[in-house]
Amino acid sequence: MAKQKVIIGLSGGVDSSVAAWLLKEQGFQVIGLFMKNWEDDDDDEYCNSRQDLIDAVSVADIIGIDIETVNFSAEYKDRVFSNFLAEYQAGRTPNPDVLCNAEIKFRAFLDHAIELGAETIATGHYAQVRESDGRFELLKAEDGTKDQSYFLYRLNQEQLSRTRFPLGQLYKRDVRELARKIGLPNFDKKDSTGICFIGERPFREFLSRYLPDRPGEIVSLDGEELGQHSGLMYYTVGQRHGLGIGGEGEPWYVAGKDVGSNRLTVVQGHDHPALLSDALVATDLSWVSGNSPHTHWVYGAKTRYRQKDAPCEVESVDERNCEVRFAEPQWAVTPGQSVVVYESRVCLGGGIIERAVALEDSPLSALAAQQATT
Repeated sequence: MAKQKVIIGLSGGVDSSVAAWLLKEQGFQVIGLFMKNWEDDDDDEYCNSRQDLIDAVSVADIIGIDIETVNFSAEYKDRVFSNFLAEYQAGRTPNPDVLCNAEIKFRAFLDHAIELGAETIATGHYAQVRESDGRFELLKAEDGTKDQSYFLYRLNQEQLSRTRFPLGQLYKRDVRELARKIGLPNFDKKDSTGICFIGERPFREFLSRYLPDRPGEIVSLDGEELGQHSGLMYYTVGQRHGLGIGGEGEPWYVAGKDVGSNRLTVVQGHDHPALLSDALVATDLSWVSGNSPHTHWVYGAKTRYRQKDAPCEVESVDERNCEVRFAEPQWAVTPGQSVVVYESRVCLGGGIIERAVALEDSPLSALAAQQATT
């Protein structure tokens, strides 16, 4: 009987390397696929894709699997990076990892793998897939500190049905130890950080290459000018550092961005009411099962990665929009980020945060009303 062919995204990092080894140990015919998705200023200082490819080839040789390379740079620019720039230009704070997973790692990559004759694909993500009554569920990883289901919520039934996550039941510390025992040269390699496939780099300098600076006023809730910002795209709700505002009292935090007037609104104090929200409106919804959650049920939701699940209810407005209402006020809910809904360990899906719904009679309510008229 022929072994089932699995093509795994082999990035050169320790996670995908161990995942590939585990699949081979389980008896699959494993082929590694190294994806190159960024070509602009691809150098050793930031992207380091050359070294990543060397590491991936070395791992494939040690494990004893074939490896191929593919260039998805055009797809990445068209499907991910263009959206990334458009969101920043519109005053929002996008999460490129979410779109990168949905459009590149589990769409372009999956399509390419099927063309190569693979039955399933695999990655080194910390998450799990479970089949239940003919439907596929996306579950949190066993290692709660590394769980990446937040970034995978846009995966659909077709994608999940063809995906394996070999690390879903392992802890990161055990993955590194396993890599060391196997003799993989990247067992202690630093985890990748920064923008998906672009790397960690001076953010302002990078963004200014693609979007023009547009300086404007930094103002308090009552409209008092406190300073100048370099461009709204460089700031996000809840940001404390880099504002250049001194004075007495508690630190200043970004509470809102008004693209129309090009104003950055700030407040003093981490727990200022203007930073708290009772609910949010989300758009561009994506539900793993294909169906929206039940109304009047209590779920858990995250509005940012590594946040604890916050009890909430989800009320569908239409096929594209919903409102998520929280049991307790949430801090710095940020337009452009994703809200991801869970039922216990099962990731149901989510959407892009369109706007925060402020605490009743809070200063943010007045701010929202003021921005709506400008």
